Amino acid sequence: MTALEPAPGELTPDEVVKRKETSPDLGRKLAFSTLIVALGFGGAKVISLVQTVIIAQVFGVGAEWDAFVTANRIPELIFTLISGGALSHAFIPIFSSYLARKDRPSAWHIASHVINFMFTVTLMVSALVFLIAPWLVANVVAPGFTPAQVEQTAQLMRILLLSTLIFSISGICMGILHSHNHFLLPALSPIMFDVGILFGVIALLPIFGVTGIALGAVFGAALHLGVQIPGLIHYRARWWPQLGLRNPDLWRVIRLMLPRVAGLGVFSLNFLIMNNIASRLGTGSVSALDWGWRLMQIPQTLIGTAMGTVIFPTLAAYSEVGDELNKRGAMSAALRFILIASIPSAVGLIVIGQPLISLLERGAFDASASALVYSTLRAFTLGLIVHSALEVVARSFYADKDTLTPLWAALGGAGINLVLSFVLSDVNTVDQLSAYNAAIALWPINSVQPYVGNVSGLALANSFGVMFEVLFLLWVLRRRWHGIQENVLAQAVVKTLAASLVMAVAVVGVELVWLRFAPGGGLLLTIGLVGTQTVVGIVVFFGTALVLRMSELNDLFRLVLRRQPDAALASLGEQTK
Repeated sequence: MTALEPAPGELTPDEVVKRKETSPDLGRKLAFSTLIVALGFGGAKVISLVQTVIIAQVFGVGAEWDAFVTANRIPELIFTLISGGALSHAFIPIFSSYLARKDRPSAWHIASHVINFMFTVTLMVSALVFLIAPWLVANVVAPGFTPAQVEQTAQLMRILLLSTLIFSISGICMGILHSHNHFLLPALSPIMFDVGILFGVIALLPIFGVTGIALGAVFGAALHLGVQIPGLIHYRARWWPQLGLRNPDLWRVIRLMLPRVAGLGVFSLNFLIMNNIASRLGTGSVSALDWGWRLMQIPQTLIGTAMGTVIFPTLAAYSEVGDELNKRGAMSAALRFILIASIPSAVGLIVIGQPLISLLERGAFDASASALVYSTLRAFTLGLIVHSALEVVARSFYADKDTLTPLWAALGGAGINLVLSFVLSDVNTVDQLSAYNAAIALWPINSVQPYVGNVSGLALANSFGVMFEVLFLLWVLRRRWHGIQENVLAQAVVKTLAASLVMAVAVVGVELVWLRFAPGGGLLLTIGLVGTQTVVGIVVFFGTALVLRMSELNDLFRLVLRRQPDAALASLGEQTK
C-alpha cells in the first residue's frame, strides 16, 4: 500500500521536512517523552496493583469476578473498534497537518466532527448492546455461565457501557494533546482512570459488591476525560455541534482507520473466543485468564507500549522523507531496547512469579487460586516478549501508511490462536501429547503438557498467535526495507538470552539458599525473598550484559545521562538544515 496523496490542508513531504526540528537535542527530547509516558503508565500500574490485592482478597478466582471480567469484554470491544487506537493513528496525522499550517479553525472543525460522529456511533451501538446484553452473555461471550451469572454479567455490562461512551470522547482528546506534543496530561489519564476504579474498590465495593467496581470504572472514565480538559483549554480548543457528514476529512479519517479497526477487531475477537472457552472450563477459569493477562501487561505496557507510543512519530517522519536508512536504524534500535528489557522480564516472571503471586493469598484468593494464576502467567511470558515487540513492528507499517499488511498478519495470528485455543484447552489432548513429552522437553517452560486441558492453554495459544504475527511482519519489513539490521538484532537476542539465563540461575540459587536458612513461610519472609531475588537478578543481568559487551546498554546510559543524542534523530536534524 503506497502513501496517500496529501489532502487539501495537509502538509506535503517537503513541507514536513522543513518543519522538522533540527536541534541535536531531539534524541534527548524523545527519551524525555518516553520517560513521561512510561511514568504515567507506571503510576497507573502501581494503583492497579493496589486494586489487584484488594480484589483478589475479596473475589479470588470466583464466579463474581468471572462475571465482571466477562461483562467488560463487549464494552472494551466497542471502544477498541470505534474510538480506540485505530482512530488515533488516522486522526492525528490529519489534525496535525492543519496545526502545522496554522489553520487552527479547520483543525478544530475536523476535531469536532470526529468527536461528534464517533460519540454518536458509540451511543447507537451501546444502546443496542444494552438491550440485548443477556443474550450476548448467554450465547456469545460466556455460554458456560449459570443463569444467575448471566443476569449479573448483563447488569454489569450495562453499567460499563457508560464508561465506553466517555472514552469515545476522551480517546480523541488524547490524540489532540499528542498532536500538540503534549504528553503530560494524557499520561495522567490512565492514572486517573485507575484512581476511579480504586475508589470503587475501597468505597463502593463494601456497599454494592462487584457492582461498586463497575461504578468506579465509570467514575474513572470521567476522571480520564476531566484531567485532559485543562490542556484543551490551554490550546484554546473549540467545539461545534455538527456531525460533519459532508466534511471529506472526516471520511478520510474513517477510511484510514478501517484496516486498523479490522486488525484490532481480530485481536478482540480472539479474547472473546478465549473467554467463551474459559467459561466452559469451570468456575475461576475466566478470572485466572484475566489475572494472568493483567500481570503480564504490567511490564508489557512499561516496555512495549511506552516505546511504541514515542517512536511512532519518528518512524513516520523518516517515512515521509523517504529516509529508509535512518528509518531502519530507528526501528531496529527501538526493537533491540524492547528485547533487552522484555526477555529478562519474562524469565524473571517464570522464576519469581510463584512467590510473587503468593503475596496475594488472603481471603478468597487461596493457594489453589495462586497456582492457577501462576500457570496462566507462565504461559503468557512468551506473550510478554512478542506483544511488546509488536508495538514497534506494527507501527513501522503504520508509519508507511500501510494498515493492510498488519491486518493480514493479525488474521494469520488469529487463526493460529483459534486452532490452538481449542487444542490446548481440550482435556483429551493431554493423553495425545504425552507421547511427545521427550521431544518437547527442551521447551523453556519444561513442556507443553502443563498448559493443556486448562485455562493456561488459552494463554499459550495467544502467545503463539502473536509470535507468528511478529515474525511475519519482520519478514515483510526485511524485504521491503532491504534489511532490518537482522544480524544486530540476532546478536542482541543471543546476548540477552545468555544474560537472562545466568540471571535465572542466580535467582533460583537465592531461593534455594533462602529456603535453607528461612524455611518458614509468612508474608514478610516472602516479601524479603522476592525483593532479594529481584535485586540479585537485576545486578547479575546487568553485570553479565557488561561482560558480554552489549552495546545497547551503553547507548541507553549515554542517552539517559545526556552525554550523546540519539544518532538517528540527530541525522534527521542534519538533513533538515
